[in-house]
Amino acid sequence: MTATAESSSDLVTEPLRSRRNHWNNQVHRHAFMTPDRIAVKYLDRGTTWRELDDRSRAFAAALYRRGVRFGDRVLMALLNRTEYVEAVLGANLIGAIPVPVNIRMSPAEVAFLVHDSGAKVIVTERLLAPLADAVSTSTGAIDTTIAVDGSDIASHLDYEALLAEDPSDLPEIDVPEETVALIMYTSGTTGKPKGAMLTHTNLQAQAVTTISVSQGSSDDDVASIVPPLFHIAGLAGFAPVFYRGVRAVIHPLGAFDPDAMLDTLEREGTTSVFMVPAQWQAVCAAQQARPRNLALRTISWGAAPASDTVLNAMNETFPAALNLTAFGQTEMSPVTCILEGRDAIRKIGSIGKVVPAVTARVVDPMMEDVKPGEVGEIVYRGPNLMKGYWQNPQATADAFYGGWFHSGDLVRQDDEGFLYVVDRAKDMIITGGENVYCAEVENVLYGHPQIAEAAIIGRAHDKWGEVPVAVVVLADGVDGLTLEQLAPHLDENLARFKQPKDLVIVDELPRNAGGKVVKPKLREAYGSKDAGLAD
Repeated sequence: MTATAESSSDLVTEPLRSRRNHWNNQVHRHAFMTPDRIAVKYLDRGTTWRELDDRSRAFAAALYRRGVRFGDRVLMALLNRTEYVEAVLGANLIGAIPVPVNIRMSPAEVAFLVHDSGAKVIVTERLLAPLADAVSTSTGAIDTTIAVDGSDIASHLDYEALLAEDPSDLPEIDVPEETVALIMYTSGTTGKPKGAMLTHTNLQAQAVTTISVSQGSSDDDVASIVPPLFHIAGLAGFAPVFYRGVRAVIHPLGAFDPDAMLDTLEREGTTSVFMVPAQWQAVCAAQQARPRNLALRTISWGAAPASDTVLNAMNETFPAALNLTAFGQTEMSPVTCILEGRDAIRKIGSIGKVVPAVTARVVDPMMEDVKPGEVGEIVYRGPNLMKGYWQNPQATADAFYGGWFHSGDLVRQDDEGFLYVVDRAKDMIITGGENVYCAEVENVLYGHPQIAEAAIIGRAHDKWGEVPVAVVVLADGVDGLTLEQLAPHLDENLARFKQPKDLVIVDELPRNAGGKVVKPKLREAYGSKDAGLAD
């Protein structure tokens, strides 16, 4: 069709806002092109693209009507549910910044996020209302509490009632791609959490990264979102979904049931899913015990180390699926490295190669590149790199020392360019002048059938300076375990200087709200040279 002068003029004067490349415009595009296709499904309720667009816009209008403006922060204390996605999109539509809250945090920890972020609004639900109210009372900073599933508390605003208000007074607001889309607080294993500022550009880089490594994609793809939406692995999972316009299935939080998970994957026709190694271990066992007819084309894991045993089980249980190892961190939106399925067996244990969007180096403490095979810290640049830490210029400067983002991950690179995580820099043990990387030892311990969980810490030693100590949780039905009983397994897999010099058996490992082992607590309890270690 030949454009008229009037239509050409319309194209020229079209608001820049409509050409922005971020997930609000992508949702709006799908709402226009495929309005009645299901965008998001949670439990038995499907939400179409038109509904997702309309409801997020209505929420944006409700926030704007109550004084929320460009750059304001909105705390998100919710379980996994469709309203989580709507609220994030609604806040972003007016340039406001959602701040996801790990719902496992204590009121004091959430209060820190309120003070640090300066949020005045909190979006929550009935189950978490006591947490939200405790934080509101203790901080005195929350002006507005919105409950997505209604509330008996008079001061709470009902989410659905807000969406029923007339949204026509919402102004058209241009939100540039470099606007902060999310403040994601890191787990803070060594100190107070830091708020990583992720921009819309960062999230679009994540979308392109994910799409580029997923082979055989089609319009009938169904992405299952299993991680908590308050983790970057959960929210960032929507970046490729919104970009492509495929259906997402949100899985509820709660005790993980591998049989229920497999039943849902089968019922929904899921083609791609990301889970952590512990979940994959349970899912593989359940699938082998009672096979389901699954449509999985891509299976991926990350967020925690996986043992060789788990990776082999994934390959054996789902041989037709592309098995991807996804590695990264919150500050990188998060994926930086991918191990593709064709290399999963011959390079088992590797995190793969750096994704095309990312530039990376492996360096020593002087920022000099190390040789292949040597251990160094991996540092990054790229469009998925965060803008910095919220109101923390010193932490930002430290993280960007030398002009590169310092991951804190110690890796080695083989002669083909494949990377292997050796440890977190702060978890390295130096014993008798030799470096012992905790992750390597933990991986060996996880391969022992009588050990369910393991953590390695350093213990002060008069002769060696420091020695490794294993703190383990035994597998179900195991009454006891000694170092002597472990010796054959350790001798087969580790040099003697790397082997634990003491074995501590506990009922459970201490974890923070993000599920990561809190090693400072283990060091405090078992790291003293007076803790009973023989010379």
